[in-house]
Amino acid sequence: MNIQSPKSGLDLWTSQGDSEVSLRIGESGLAAETPVTVHQLFAAAVESYGQHTALSWKDGQLYKKLSYREYYQNCRTAAKSFLKLGLQRYHGVGILGFNSPEWFIADLGAIFAGGFAVGIYATNSAEACQYVAANCKANILVVENQKQLQKILQVEGRLPDLKAIIMYKETPKEKRPNTFTWKQFMDLGRNEPDPPLDAILSSQKPNQCCTLIYTSGTTGQPKGVMLSHDNLTWTALSVSRHTKLNRANQNQEVFVSYLPLSHIAAQMVDIWIALKVGAVTYFAQPDALKGSLVNTLQEARPTAILGVPRVWEKMQEKMKAKGARSCTVAKMVVAWAKGVGLRNNIIKMDLSGALRHEPITYYIAKKLIFKRVRSALGLDRCTKCFTGAAPISRDTLEFFLSLDIPLYELYGMSECSGPHTISIPTAFRITSCGKEIPGCKTKLYNPDQEGIGEICFWGRHVFMGYLNMAKMTQEAVDADGWLHSGDLGKQDRNGFLYITGRIKELIITAGGENIPPVPIEDAVKEVVPLISNAMLIGDRKKFLSMLLTVKCQVNAESGEPEDDLTPEAVQFCRSFGSNATKVSEIAGGRDQAVNKAIQEGINRVNEKATSNAQRIQKWTILDHDFSMIGGELGPTMKLKRPVVMNMYKDKIEEMMKNVRINTQSAQL
Repeated sequence: MNIQSPKSGLDLWTSQGDSEVSLRIGESGLAAETPVTVHQLFAAAVESYGQHTALSWKDGQLYKKLSYREYYQNCRTAAKSFLKLGLQRYHGVGILGFNSPEWFIADLGAIFAGGFAVGIYATNSAEACQYVAANCKANILVVENQKQLQKILQVEGRLPDLKAIIMYKETPKEKRPNTFTWKQFMDLGRNEPDPPLDAILSSQKPNQCCTLIYTSGTTGQPKGVMLSHDNLTWTALSVSRHTKLNRANQNQEVFVSYLPLSHIAAQMVDIWIALKVGAVTYFAQPDALKGSLVNTLQEARPTAILGVPRVWEKMQEKMKAKGARSCTVAKMVVAWAKGVGLRNNIIKMDLSGALRHEPITYYIAKKLIFKRVRSALGLDRCTKCFTGAAPISRDTLEFFLSLDIPLYELYGMSECSGPHTISIPTAFRITSCGKEIPGCKTKLYNPDQEGIGEICFWGRHVFMGYLNMAKMTQEAVDADGWLHSGDLGKQDRNGFLYITGRIKELIITAGGENIPPVPIEDAVKEVVPLISNAMLIGDRKKFLSMLLTVKCQVNAESGEPEDDLTPEAVQFCRSFGSNATKVSEIAGGRDQAVNKAIQEGINRVNEKATSNAQRIQKWTILDHDFSMIGGELGPTMKLKRPVVMNMYKDKIEEMMKNVRINTQSAQL
C-alpha cells in the first residue's frame, strides 16, 4: 500500500511488515522538521524536563505523582514486560478502561516494545471488544477492572493471538493462567536486560505505524486508523507551537485527562502534546462525565483544557439553573456583566485579540462576575478552553463568551492524527473551527456556487491507512495525498474554516433537495431551551420531521437518562403554563402547553427556512433522552444517526402516517 503526497518534496521510505508507506517531509518551514520516533520525543522530554512532574493522580484524598524521568523508566519496564509475555512486532496491545497513569504507561510501553498501542472504548460491548482485539491481532489486553475483564472472558475463545491479560485497578477475583495484576506485570520486566529493548528502539523509524485509533463505528464497522510515529510527534509539535503552549522549564502547563483515550483528541492532548511541552497531566475520576469533573478542575486548576460540546453544555445548564435561583438584583448584575463580556469579546475577536485598552465596565464585570465564575469552574488559570469532536451550538459559544471564557473550536479526525484547524485567541471567529495548524493545507473539493465543498486535508498529520482495509484507504486518500473528510465546509476570505454539514448526513428528500440537518437541529435547540437532542428525518421522504428529547436528570452512576426534568426544563415548562416535572408527562405529546411552546419555536425556525422543503412538518418527543449507554450517542457524544433511525423506526413510521403538510406550520 503506497500512500503518496503531492509530487514535490522528499519522500522517505521504510518497510513496515509487507507494506511500504511514504512520508512527505516537505521543503521548508515546519513541514521540514526532522522526523522523530515516539521514543526520541520521550527521551528529549526527559532530557529537558526530567525532574518536572509528568503525571498526577488521586489515591484516596492525596495526589501522587511521577516525574518525567520516573514516567520514562516505567514505560521501559512495561515494554520489557510486554516482550517477556510474548508481544510480537506489529501486534496489538489493547487497553480497555478509564484514563490513568497505567493507561499511559501501557500505551507507551507497547510502542517502545514494537507493538501497536490500541485503545478500546470502555463502553464497548464484549462483541465490540472482540472485533477490535481480533482485528489488531492483540497479544496482550490491559483491562481496568473486573467489569472489563468479564467482557474479555466472554470472547477469549475467539482471540487466537491473545497471550496475556493485565488488570490495572483491581485484583482478579479468580486466579487464572496468564492473567496478571499491574504489579505482577511490572515485576516481570523490572530485572530484564536493556539491550533487547534498545535494539528494538534503535530499529524503529518515524514513518512506521505505532498506534491504532479505532473509529467509533457510527458509519459501519470500526476501522483501525494507522498512525505513524511521525504522525503523532509532528502533530504534537505543530499544535503546541500554533497554540503557544509553554514549555515546562518556562511555565509548566497543566492538563486534566478525562475524555476517552481511545479517541485521538484526548490522546493527542493528554499524551503527545504533554510530552512535547513537558506538561503535568492530572487524572480525573472515572465518574468525571457524570458530575465529578468540576472537583478535579478545582483541584488541578488547568492552564488549558479540551472539552467535547456536551461537557460545555452541561456546565451551561448547571450555571443557568443556579442563576434561576438567584435574587432579582443578582440576576440583573449577571445580565449586565454578560452583556459587557459578550460585546468586549466580540470586539477583541474582530480585532484578532489586539484590543489595547479594555473599557472600565469590563474590569468591573470581571471583578464582580467573571473571576468568580472561572474560580467556581476551576478555570481561573485556564487561558485556552478548546471544544471539538462534535458540533457545538452558537448559543453555548456565546454563553461562555459572555462570561469571558472564549471556547476555541478545533476540527479534525482520527485520520489526520486529531486536529487540522484550531481557533486561537488571535485567530478566532464564532462558529468557525479556525485555521490550519502550520504545515498543513486545506482544499474544498467540488465546491458549489456558495463555495461549499468537501473538506480535504494534506500534511504530515495524514494517516498511513486503515488496517487491512486497502480499498477503504484508497477511497479516503486520493492519488495526490489529499485526505477526503466527508465533511462539507467553506472558507472565508481570511482563511477561517466553517463546517456546514456532512456528506453522509445530508438529507436528500424525495424531491431531490439536499438539506444539511445540523443547522436546523441547532436552531430548534436554540429557540426551545427545553430540547436536549434533536434529529431531523427526511431522507427520501416527502417532508421533514424531527425526533426530540427533553433535558432530564442523569444517573450519576450509570449515565442513564432519568425521568425527572432538569431545573432548567421545569422552569421552561412553568413559563408556558405547564406543571410537568417528568419526561413521561411530556413525551408523546401528552402536555398541550409544552406542545404549543415547542410548535411556536419550530414555527420560528421554519420562518427562516430557505425553501418549503426545509420546513419541519412534524415532530415527536421521545420517552427518554439520547445517551451513550442507550446507544444513540458515541463516546464523544456524537449522534449515531443510523442507530437512532433503526431504534426509533416505529416512531418515525408513526409520524409519517396521516400527515397533512402545511407549509406554515406542522400538524400534530
